[in-house]
Amino acid sequence: MPKTLEISKDELVRQAIQQMQDNLADNSWSIREKLALTCRILFEHGHDSGLAGQITARGPQPGTYYTQQLGLGFDEITASNLLLVNEDLEILEGQGMPNPANRFHSWVYRARPDVNCIIHTHPSHVSALSMLEVPLQISHMDLCPLYDDCAFLEGWPGVPVGNEEGDLIAGALGDKRAVLLSHHGQLSTGATVEEACFIAELIERAARLQLLAMSSGTIKPIKPELGREAHDWISRPKRYTAAFNYFARQILRRSNDCLN
Repeated sequence: MPKTLEISKDELVRQAIQQMQDNLADNSWSIREKLALTCRILFEHGHDSGLAGQITARGPQPGTYYTQQLGLGFDEITASNLLLVNEDLEILEGQGMPNPANRFHSWVYRARPDVNCIIHTHPSHVSALSMLEVPLQISHMDLCPLYDDCAFLEGWPGVPVGNEEGDLIAGALGDKRAVLLSHHGQLSTGATVEEACFIAELIERAARLQLLAMSSGTIKPIKPELGREAHDWISRPKRYTAAFNYFARQILRRSNDCLN
């Protein structure tokens, strides 16, 4: 006889979480390697927009972070060609120059000590939604890690090179993990590179599904309590890592030059 047919949902959830903790694998890649893998993952998942977009992760010393060189596309990033910069975007390790728009990342890091990785990109569906000045609507189970966790910046401040834009974007993000930027793109954050990568991949998928649904009718909302339940069920470090490892395996089957 089955042993679980009379067990409550709460207990089944507890057991499943423990099984994930015991069975889902971690990884041993360095921060540089995870950033390079993330760039390749995002490129494959529709985040390519020429040279636009930045990815950063906190560096070994306070006020430092890793980022990619301006002039290289996400599909060209390797662990060895990343830069280490300070908050003035002065290069501490590496050659080349960072994207001047990286300045606003410093404002997010200062406002959010829980954030260790930031991904800012201009993927097609997010960008299209941003042109409509429409907030992201989460109405599907798979997208619920973003339920009540994606802010919306309605006004476009212009090119995000100044300190004013950093203050504005950090303020719009607030305590959420992502923000949709009108006439611009998206910003995703995470306590880990894996989490930020997961959120960035998800927000583009969410925008694509929203545009598809809007073209067919009116999106129906889900119940808030169920949205929050699904948010918490999916939003777990082990699941972020498992998803990241899966995406990384896809990249590494074709090429492992990003780890060089």
